[in-house]
Amino acid sequence: MSDITNASAPAPAFPGGTILGYPRIGRMRELKRALESFWKGASTEADLESVAKEVRLANLERLAALGLGRADSSIPSNFSFYDHMLDASVAFGVVPTRFKDYELEHGGFDLSGYSVIARGEGDKAPLEMTKWFDSNYHYLVPEIGPESTFELASLRWVDEFVEAKEAGFVTRPVIPGPLTFLYLSKPSDDAPTGFEPIERLDDLLATYDDLLAELAAAGAEWVQIDEPILVADIAADRSEVLANAAKAYANLVGLEKRPALFVAAPYHSLGDALPVLKDAGVDAIGIDLVRGSVPADVDLTGATIVAGVVDGHNIWRTDLDEALRKADAVAALGATVTVSSSTSLFHVPHTLQGEEHLGEELLSWLAFADEKVAEIVTLAAAREQGEHAVAGALGEARAALKARAEHPGTNRADVRDALAEVDPGWFERGPYSARAAAQANRFHLPELATTTIGSFPQTPEIRKARAAWAKGELSDADYEQAMKDEIASVVRLQEDLGLDVLVHGEAERNDMVQYFAELLDGFDVTKNGWVQSYGSRCTRPSILWGDVARSAPMTVRWAEYAQSLSDKPVKGMLTGPVTILAWSFVRDDQPLGDTANQVGLALRQEIADLEAAGIGIIQVDEPALRELLPLKKSEQSAYLDWSVNSFRLATSGAKDDTQVHTHLCYSEFGEIIDAIDGLNADVTSIEAARSRMEVLPAIRSHGYERQIGPGVWDIHSPRVPSTQEVTELLQLAKDSIPGKQLWVNPDCGLKTRGYAETTETLTHMLEATRAVRGV
Repeated sequence: MSDITNASAPAPAFPGGTILGYPRIGRMRELKRALESFWKGASTEADLESVAKEVRLANLERLAALGLGRADSSIPSNFSFYDHMLDASVAFGVVPTRFKDYELEHGGFDLSGYSVIARGEGDKAPLEMTKWFDSNYHYLVPEIGPESTFELASLRWVDEFVEAKEAGFVTRPVIPGPLTFLYLSKPSDDAPTGFEPIERLDDLLATYDDLLAELAAAGAEWVQIDEPILVADIAADRSEVLANAAKAYANLVGLEKRPALFVAAPYHSLGDALPVLKDAGVDAIGIDLVRGSVPADVDLTGATIVAGVVDGHNIWRTDLDEALRKADAVAALGATVTVSSSTSLFHVPHTLQGEEHLGEELLSWLAFADEKVAEIVTLAAAREQGEHAVAGALGEARAALKARAEHPGTNRADVRDALAEVDPGWFERGPYSARAAAQANRFHLPELATTTIGSFPQTPEIRKARAAWAKGELSDADYEQAMKDEIASVVRLQEDLGLDVLVHGEAERNDMVQYFAELLDGFDVTKNGWVQSYGSRCTRPSILWGDVARSAPMTVRWAEYAQSLSDKPVKGMLTGPVTILAWSFVRDDQPLGDTANQVGLALRQEIADLEAAGIGIIQVDEPALRELLPLKKSEQSAYLDWSVNSFRLATSGAKDDTQVHTHLCYSEFGEIIDAIDGLNADVTSIEAARSRMEVLPAIRSHGYERQIGPGVWDIHSPRVPSTQEVTELLQLAKDSIPGKQLWVNPDCGLKTRGYAETTETLTHMLEATRAVRGV
């Protein structure tokens, strides 16, 4: 094994098959539990480090057992305690000045300080959090200014490579690329108006130079640099992005001492950035051939292309014949081709093992992370040895795909007939002025009306009751009574606090999507299909495999019971069609818009039943509306058309005096303000606290006429904001939005918070509201 010592030295051969990343939370969420124990003070930093090492080494052994090589750099090293963008901020020494008190004497941060940057503490707000491209993963937004000092402040990437090497593995460290890091950063609080983080590219590249030299010295043969920003249309001019790409990679390729560079660009087509990377001399280029493609006229002679032909974003079994065809088409352009996942596999669960309850037929249609690795190994063998070498695996894949296409649940005549009968008028409500007058007459709400987003804390007692009921250890009647007791407690708490519009707290819901998936036809749910959302937070996406239909009311009895306990209005709570799609693994055999309308029609039926039960305020959550927005501007209009229409199909049957709310979170709202307006909801609540109301200019300039609730409490951080902090945020909102349009609410649901912090922060929120009202 030898280091690359100059730009002219040949790169070592790239492995025939690889993945761009692997789930990092642990097969049984070991890292999640270790992190949360550490945060509670129940374990030490050494304990956390020990669990993390066990997870990393177990992953290496598993990937080798599945067929990836121990010593050929085919196994990526993409571990993170919380988030890869946070890791880069810490490694490159660009942590905001408000966290300097947590810095170690010799520089850098221990895991306690690292956690404060991620989660906040006291008056130290954490880094802002938002969605990672078009996925349901949330990253922490770096803050960069002219004052930021770039230096190699952490060697964790190097240390983890050495750890693997000592265990008998030569891995491939995975690092966020310089362009992605800077273009996804935001200006620091100290930055002057007009400053953009990309202005610090030269300083950041010097830090990459040092890091690559350290990795080369440690024996790394390849390093993976992730540059998904190159596939996205962003605010910066494309010619600027390409010029910076050429500059950055000419610099890195020309280093005297470095590993070979594999630049991966998942989530869509590289397009005009592909020849830029090739001309810069990048040793291997990763392209997404599931979401993207390669122009037929591009000359790839001499290039090593890592073809992402296995979907890392979804769980369906790969059409291996089509994957081989795609790889061959790239090879025909002159490239040396190897096969890989299209994205990191941290977007999918670990394994189908333990999911036997799904049934043999559905299981045969699926591939989680481990199964996708096996598919890649099969594809690599087919390309290297000939398809005859893996004829059995190819035949099994063909049979499974055929069975899926022919299954009666994937093409139900009753569902398709119902959608065919939808009238264009079903997408329209009456004028907002008439609705607003009818709702004001019905509810008599004050200016700056207060509410929450929906869920209240899911206590250990609730989870134990649900688990016991699922195991048959608790009767249906006893379970229902336990949930009613919790609902009654939540309603009393809200009345005591003085909230204007109440919620029932969603005690009966395991998850805002899974709950509906278990009650709608066309879905199945896993037992252990966990996927990291952010930090220690994991979700268990449902599997939407067939045509969707509602066979019975899903939420009515719970909402009706909660409303019977109070004279104040209680919101009925539904999850919108786009979010149900975005937070499920959705069938890929028909347009997403068709599936969304199936869900929208089912929700329309549910809203009618809620109205009949006397529920006058109904919230249809769409926190994922921005998440699915295509990365290419040319594709965004079509997406916004069908996504908005599916929401309108669900809600436009509501009566004028029914107040329809929606909720959106952790998105760049300025990009989709027209679509938010197009939803035509009476009240829209949005994430705004962590970004300190930065969405307000877009709302103000748009002339938004309906009601809006910019969040004043960042519920994704455990810190309790003071009354003064909430008052300042609320005053910022009132300075931009007329009080008659303004609602007061947290950023998101309170499921992940505890009751002590919930009660204290809601108290502060109500105190702030009274102060701004002048009461």
